[in-house]
Amino acid sequence: MKTFRKICICCPAGCHLTVTLADDGEIQVNGNNCPRGDIYARQELCDPCRTVTATVAAAGDPHCRIPVKSSEPVPLALIDGLLAELYALAVPLPVTMGQILLPDYRQTGINIVATRTMCP
Repeated sequence: MKTFRKICICCPAGCHLTVTLADDGEIQVNGNNCPRGDIYARQELCDPCRTVTATVAAAGDPHCRIPVKSSEPVPLALIDGLLAELYALAVPLPVTMGQILLPDYRQTGINIVATRTMCP
């Protein structure tokens, strides 16, 4: 049996969770004040993911950066590669908020979208 401690990030309450993984694979979560804490703890234990926010270069302007984010949380194992790809990307302006700048990253169905309209 293994025990992990996590702080839930699903809402401002920040519940202190105790997650127990039994030898038979059963997961028990304690300390959550709502169902989201249980879901979060199980996700963190089995397949942790994060929403990625970053900036990408505007083509032709080395001082202009376009803010972006992932459309869905990205598995932790893919984040470093995604960030490397984003930092190498140069997108031509104009860009509109919500525009997909990097579609279907590594066939995950996750898009990278602009979070701000930017004009030349």
